[in-house]
Amino acid sequence: MGRTEGYPHTLTERYGHVKYKHNRSIHKKYTMIPEPETMVSQEKFDEMVRELENLKTVRRTEIAKNLEYARSLGDLSENAEYQEARDLQAATEERIRKLEELVKRAKIVTDGKKKDIVGFGSVVHIKKEGSAETHEYTIVGSEEADMRERKLSHVSPLGAAIMGKKKGDVFTFETPNGKQTYSIEKVV
Repeated sequence: MGRTEGYPHTLTERYGHVKYKHNRSIHKKYTMIPEPETMVSQEKFDEMVRELENLKTVRRTEIAKNLEYARSLGDLSENAEYQEARDLQAATEERIRKLEELVKRAKIVTDGKKKDIVGFGSVVHIKKEGSAETHEYTIVGSEEADMRERKLSHVSPLGAAIMGKKKGDVFTFETPNGKQTYSIEKVV
């Protein structure tokens, strides 16, 4: 069987990660990318800690009781209540794991911002070029972002574009509909 032109011939060519050969087995070496810090306000940090504590104490106990009751109903293979309790347990444990990771990586950002420059915690009024309508957003961390409440993540395309700007600045950022140009009307 001959080699095919342009076909990757080695595992490294094929999969692109570094390999070490040792005792006739191949070991992969992956470079771990450190998780970035999660910037949050003190209020959001406290909320995450409260939720984590509630999940670990109250919610785990409730789920354990539900599992015990469902087990008492008999055959687990056809027991919908047992399966539902297991699914709820898995979802709760995943949320606990996520919250623990977020709390561990959290960087609490205090209100040390300059009043006239857009930063974390700033309330910004912006206006789209060619429009008379202004929009108000509060710049927050990615965990706090909620467009229904007009809370904009500092790492979102719009949030990143306005960070460090001041009243009167005009900025452009990329959207799925093309480039958009806005001006900053007010920074609080």
